[in-house]
Amino acid sequence: MAQDIDTIDRRILAELQVDASLSVEQLAERVHLSRNACWRRVKLLEERGVIRARVALVDPEKLGFGLSVFILVRTSRHEPDWLKQFRDAVVSLPEITGVYRMSGDLDYVLRARVADMKAYDRLYQRLIAKVPLSDVSASFVMEEIRDTTELPVLLR
Repeated sequence: MAQDIDTIDRRILAELQVDASLSVEQLAERVHLSRNACWRRVKLLEERGVIRARVALVDPEKLGFGLSVFILVRTSRHEPDWLKQFRDAVVSLPEITGVYRMSGDLDYVLRARVADMKAYDRLYQRLIAKVPLSDVSASFVMEEIRDTTELPVLLR
């Protein structure tokens, strides 16, 4: 799929990752295309699922979610019913913003945003009430050095 995305499409994607609110005219000017050609390319990228959504990125601190947490999960259960229960549990908790099944010692890493330690404890209590887990630990982010949604689309 990546080889089907040419240089112009990659420039369009790079610009939209920085500012998805650009008008078609502004985007076309930045990538040196006509308005109609640019619009057709964006629509095709959307239809192909390359562009999944256009969203607003909000400042978690300003909304009261100042603590970023990585939750490390080990489990001794891997049967389909447990996996569905786990998946349903983590999806139902809005503070959990990322869930990753891992190789190695850990089974899952969850990324969450909460207000403070008390809010994390409430999240933890709700999580373990929904699904049995063998071991849960957390690491709290002390400084966010880099946190981006941008993919390096211009690198090849």
